[in-house]
Amino acid sequence: MAKVLVVTSGKGGVGKTTSTAALGAALAQTGQNVVVVDFDVGLRNLDLVMGAERRVVYDLINVVQGDAKLAQALIRDKRCDTLSLLPASQTRDKDNLTAEGVARVMDELRERFDWVICDSPAGIERGATLAMRHADVAVVVTNPEVSSVRDSDRIIGILDSKTERAERGERMEKHLLLTRYDAVRAERGDMLKVDDVLEILSIPLLGIIPESPDVLRASNLGAPVTLSDANSAPARAYMDAARRLKGESVAMSVPSEPKGFFGKLFGRRAA
Repeated sequence: MAKVLVVTSGKGGVGKTTSTAALGAALAQTGQNVVVVDFDVGLRNLDLVMGAERRVVYDLINVVQGDAKLAQALIRDKRCDTLSLLPASQTRDKDNLTAEGVARVMDELRERFDWVICDSPAGIERGATLAMRHADVAVVVTNPEVSSVRDSDRIIGILDSKTERAERGERMEKHLLLTRYDAVRAERGDMLKVDDVLEILSIPLLGIIPESPDVLRASNLGAPVTLSDANSAPARAYMDAARRLKGESVAMSVPSEPKGFFGKLFGRRAA
């Protein structure tokens, strides 16, 4: 039975889709059978980041509404045969996502895969709440800026109240993924430091992804950064984050150079 993970945030543009693709590919590279699911109906982008935009025939809405079978909509990655994509629709809106239909699709995905990673739209509207509803684990993506952190705090509250696990009185496992981090700018006071963000959000740190042109370059090439440039600083950070998701103990490090060299060790362990 799969573990369902939602990648979410309150603010848009923080790197959810990039992180979904990178974490999915990283887990798949370890031999796990992974599917990434795009819940951003109407603003479909995960297929672009995965380089599969020309292969989309059926999408999540088609499967939810029973117009296509799940097997018809799933797209297997050509670079990693344990990685699949279930794309969103560009021509429908989020009202086409029904709670019953999503539940049925998620149950079927759980039976087929080891990991189901849901790329949530930003905010707290219907698409976002449905993306997180069936999750066992949440990765809250935030940038080291006040507005992004404040919005993430709101998302944490929703994860603890609106998910199936919360309604059953069970603990929702939550992790923080800090993206676009620049240690030099943080030292200058141009952005929040890691400790500042952790103090505000109070959830375990999964990883720190450095600000790097490698991430944008990979997205433009249509490849998760963990597949396109495995030796880059962001790819290594995502690979370490994926290992932590699997329960491995991996030392946390803070990017301290603009070019991506990892500097001082950060002693906080991901829970």
